Amino acid sequence: MSAGECLREERVRLGLKQEEMAQIGGVTRNTQGSYERDERRPDTGYLKALNAVGLDILYVVTGVRTPAPVGGLSEDEEVMVKRYRSMPPDDQKSVRRFLQAIADDVAKHSN
Repeated sequence: MSAGECLREERVRLGLKQEEMAQIGGVTRNTQGSYERDERRPDTGYLKALNAVGLDILYVVTGVRTPAPVGGLSEDEEVMVKRYRSMPPDDQKSVRRFLQAIADDVAKHSN
């Protein structure tokens, strides 16, 4: 996967539009688009600004996700978190929606 594809995937994962990501990174929307089309390479200032909102810089640069620490979890919970983190962003979004629906249902029935 190219750096531009990884950057776009991260933007979608963060729930940002091109214009929003460009603003955070201090560039224009056109520049953001050129990064995502692999026409230009982002500079370190741009990457640092986006890292502050959760961009996985390692993933954008290398295509390998930064492993997030898993602490204070049971073995079962660790396995679940690792499986979730290995899923594509669209599948992660589906899992979050499913879990939110369950949480909403539990809250509704516990009142």
